[in-house]
Amino acid sequence: MRSPMVAGLMALFLAFGLSGALRADEQVPGRTVASLLVHARQNNPEYASMRHEAEAAVQRVTPAGALPDPKFRVELMDLTRMGEQNPTLSPSRVGSTKYTISQEIPWYGKRDLKREIAELDADGAQGRARGAWSGIAARLKAAHAQSYLLQRNQRITREILDLMTRLEKIAQARYAGGLAMQQDVIRAQVEQTALRNDLILLENEDNMLRARINMLLARPANAPLAEPEVLPPLPVPARLDYAALEERVRGRNPQLFAEEAAIEAAGKKRELAYKERYPDFMLGVTPVQYRNSVKEWELMVEFNIPLQQESRRSMERESEAMLAAARARRDATANQVLAELAENLSGIEAARRTETLARSSFLPQAELAFNSALAAYENGQVDFATLLEAQQQIRKARLNQVKAQSEAWIRLAEIERLLGEDL
Repeated sequence: MRSPMVAGLMALFLAFGLSGALRADEQVPGRTVASLLVHARQNNPEYASMRHEAEAAVQRVTPAGALPDPKFRVELMDLTRMGEQNPTLSPSRVGSTKYTISQEIPWYGKRDLKREIAELDADGAQGRARGAWSGIAARLKAAHAQSYLLQRNQRITREILDLMTRLEKIAQARYAGGLAMQQDVIRAQVEQTALRNDLILLENEDNMLRARINMLLARPANAPLAEPEVLPPLPVPARLDYAALEERVRGRNPQLFAEEAAIEAAGKKRELAYKERYPDFMLGVTPVQYRNSVKEWELMVEFNIPLQQESRRSMERESEAMLAAARARRDATANQVLAELAENLSGIEAARRTETLARSSFLPQAELAFNSALAAYENGQVDFATLLEAQQQIRKARLNQVKAQSEAWIRLAEIERLLGEDL
């Protein structure tokens, strides 16, 4: 009998070993979609570049509305003092020295418009960054669902392969007893070879999918990934109502948000183009130094004369056309997004019905038909081809069920991409 101390030490070692294994497993993403998304948000370079571009756009707001830097100018007048001395650069020895400080001042409202345009451009960059993340998240969610499908497909294929091995043994026993033809054994072996070939193709497809997932995670292509768990249930049909989702898409879709910001920015640029009809000013003040003291002050006002009216009219027409183009792009994006929403909702409904049909009808019927065919074959009432067909129907029913689940989640990932958020 073990002592309590030995039992306690063994339990402690087991606890440490189990916790270490759990921690190591948690470090490998892929078991859940959430683990993939967390890793991608932190490491995906495409999303990082979009975030940095959005931050750069935010930093452009303050300079856009600021006054230009003032200018300082020094003029040394009469370097030889009417020929009385050699040329010099000393302010106290020349005829006079002018120190001019000038400031450019745009026409009223131009600075505000430029700042507002920069703010809208920053909003558009934020929308594009959100759109980039929504696209990356959708690709990861779809890849996770595809990985789940491949894993289950491989598992089903291996189970069918084991079943075919048992059927081969039954055929061999019947052939040895003179109750079946050798062709039955050969067909069972051919079917096993085909299943092994399917496993090779599935393994290759799984490796390629893992490489794509690791690319999105900014990991080496052959980095390990955990096997996906069972896909969670889909949202209830009430949450997939088209009218409610259409309203949410119009208000939250990152692409539409960026297009709306582009429309507002184009409107501000049009206002700025019309403001160019009015001149900008340059104000300056100039103290004039004679010898060692300032004895004169000059004041300067300068403004440009907007004579190139045809050029300005062209700029105004350009801004009008750009505004119309921005509105057309917004309408085209809205049409595309809403069409994709309707398409994916229909796809989810079809996948849901297919999965229900496979689970409740197709699979039970296929299993019943196989069991009946197996019993009939053992009694010599049906041929081996009928048994194989019944086995293939079981595999088809199980694959249809898993494919429908995966398809539904891929469609859901697309809807969440359109929404810019999870349902």
